[in-house]
Amino acid sequence: MHGAKKEESSFSSSNRGRILKEECGVVGVYSFDGKDAAPLIFYSLYSLQHRGQESCGITIIDDKLETKKGMGLVADVFDFDKLSALEGYFGVGHVRYSTCGESKLENAAPFVVSHSQGYLAIGHNGNIANSQDIKSGLEDLGEVFVSTTDTEVIAHLIVRGFVKTGDLVSSIQEAMRRLSGSYSLAIATRDSIIGVRDPLGIKPLSLGRIDDTYIIASESVAFDSIGAKLIRDVEPGEIIVIDKDGLRSYRGLRRTKTAHCMFEYVYFSRPDSILDGKLVYSVRERIGEKMAEVDDVDVDFVMAVPDSAIPFALGYAKKRGLPYREGLIKNRYVGRTFILPKQTARELAVRVKLNPLTANVKGKRVVLFDDSIVRGTTSARLIQILKDAGAKEVHMRIGSPPIISPCFLGIDMPTKEELIASIKDVEKVREKIGADTLKYLSLEGLMGAIGKDENQLCMGCLTENYPIPTDQREQEKLVKYL
Repeated sequence: MHGAKKEESSFSSSNRGRILKEECGVVGVYSFDGKDAAPLIFYSLYSLQHRGQESCGITIIDDKLETKKGMGLVADVFDFDKLSALEGYFGVGHVRYSTCGESKLENAAPFVVSHSQGYLAIGHNGNIANSQDIKSGLEDLGEVFVSTTDTEVIAHLIVRGFVKTGDLVSSIQEAMRRLSGSYSLAIATRDSIIGVRDPLGIKPLSLGRIDDTYIIASESVAFDSIGAKLIRDVEPGEIIVIDKDGLRSYRGLRRTKTAHCMFEYVYFSRPDSILDGKLVYSVRERIGEKMAEVDDVDVDFVMAVPDSAIPFALGYAKKRGLPYREGLIKNRYVGRTFILPKQTARELAVRVKLNPLTANVKGKRVVLFDDSIVRGTTSARLIQILKDAGAKEVHMRIGSPPIISPCFLGIDMPTKEELIASIKDVEKVREKIGADTLKYLSLEGLMGAIGKDENQLCMGCLTENYPIPTDQREQEKLVKYL
């Protein structure tokens, strides 16, 4: 987002080619019994790989700070020798995804800033709407930036306050008052690990423990991978500090509402994660049940686009008393087509990624579940693949309401003009993708399945009603939303 002109809105669709968007995963580990933190961070990041496949990194603190990071997957960047070189009992890790054009090692995290009192390493999941203005102000004060990430802006903002006051918590609190957007942070200093969640709770962050080791992570599934137990979610606006004196909690900013990202429940988080007290898998099953309550299409069986849509289909099938069968077999060595940077690559990847089970679908009328329709090209190709395999009818069911506007708070999406539901009604979308019928989940069904209402969820991509102002000139109104 740092290529945008200062006077332009950070949310302007005309800037999208230059705006950095990312959906990432963060981890922080502090061991009181002297365990090496690096292996715990490695396996935690491995379980969060779905949150970012572009780059990853680990920073470990011992007598000094040591950082290893690189472009690619966690297992490709870190081998035994690199992990063995990271000795220390606390540190942070990060996996990253961004739009094309900003894919470079300088933007890989954790990002490290040195200062007169020591150093700070930070990993960030989210997107800061006003980071360009903050960056410009810091540059006027003499700060030098070496990356194009808003993570570096957060780091400089915190460090500048800490150098002045010597109080890290108050420096983070002051930074939170200036930051407009979404963020979950994992921070390492020379003597502590700190977790921070934005005051609306847009991005998830959890706290776990194994023996005498504390872990903070974007999703609770990171704890499962290392045998740790979920303690609780980090509260919106909370700052957690872990050091030799134990764990302490501070209030960063008070809020009157929350805005948990609905897309985390529908698509992005792993189904075995617990977000804000909700098991994602159970939420997705309830989404299918909600769809079944308002649907009576006559079909032979229910199927899903693997993997995120499977719980939708199972909940729907159970509620309606229909059989569930597989109709598409997934090649698990192909990444998510949603986050591939080029449309041609996405289209090719659909056929490589999903192959029809012809014996199951030939001559059959099927309900096909998916989590969302973005551009519509993937849905059209999947329906064509099934019909080429002999499916008699394909009835498309979507486990989210129509996506009509981009996400400005941390998930990469096309421009509004490229989102098919923003320019076509349901019937025209059905015609475009070639489905026999098409139904989306309603907003009421979504809120009912999650168990949260419009004052607890961010549904800006569905309603264009964002939890923070989308006009840069209205940023001063942010306090009214907290």
